[in-house]
Amino acid sequence: MTQKPKQEAEQEVEATGFELFRDKLRLLYHGSSPAAVRFQFSVLIVDVAILAFFIASPLLWDSPTYLYVDYSIAALMFADLAARMLASTDITRWLRQPANWVDIFILATLLVPVLGNFGFLRVLRLWTISQSQVIWKPLRKHGLMRYEDAGKAVINLVTFLFVVAGFIFTFFYAPGSGIDGYLDALYFTVTTITTTGFGDITLPGPLGRITSIIVMIIGISLFVRLAQQVFRPFKISFPCPQCGLQRHEPDAVHCKACGHILKIPDEGN
Repeated sequence: MTQKPKQEAEQEVEATGFELFRDKLRLLYHGSSPAAVRFQFSVLIVDVAILAFFIASPLLWDSPTYLYVDYSIAALMFADLAARMLASTDITRWLRQPANWVDIFILATLLVPVLGNFGFLRVLRLWTISQSQVIWKPLRKHGLMRYEDAGKAVINLVTFLFVVAGFIFTFFYAPGSGIDGYLDALYFTVTTITTTGFGDITLPGPLGRITSIIVMIIGISLFVRLAQQVFRPFKISFPCPQCGLQRHEPDAVHCKACGHILKIPDEGN
């Protein structure tokens, strides 16, 4: 019986240790044990703190500590992205997910000053947070999954609101233009999205008109989507095995499209 070469044995031990590390990360990010829930909740709190910094960034640019905080957040985001990638069972599939590409772009805006004009897109971090199951699992656990779709609609609207406000502040800010600060940009965005149209602040030139049109169209669509989620009868996502219809009433016995018998579990189970 031949013994394995020493170098090959060491490589096997290293590989085994690396896989154990990945398994531990996987349990922390995707598990449901008390330790995993505490870890996921801690990550969520850090994400919310980072998001608050991104929203307040236009007001903090002149602060002497801004760059220190900026690079510290970049280090945190890099560590989180690397850990989530290692925790994935299929890294190729992980790289194809849009939320991860958004986070990679946000990380680039933190590290590369030339991308500073696109810093307002960091607020998209709110949308990537909304894709995390950490937010929605407690609702499902306590039978409150009826609020999940409405919650996502609210997050989409708020994300759009702050991204547009950041875009307007970045590209239309100028003394005497009406957009004299971030608060003016946010005020204009809210009045445009709600179609209030006070007219005390307007965006100049063809680009300003095009921007206003796009903001109104998308903003109204998001408002309608939110209203639908709040006021329409609640339905759950449960694909019909026969025809594939995705949404049904919680107490449905038969699929309303094909009549197939459904076996929808009770909420919270």
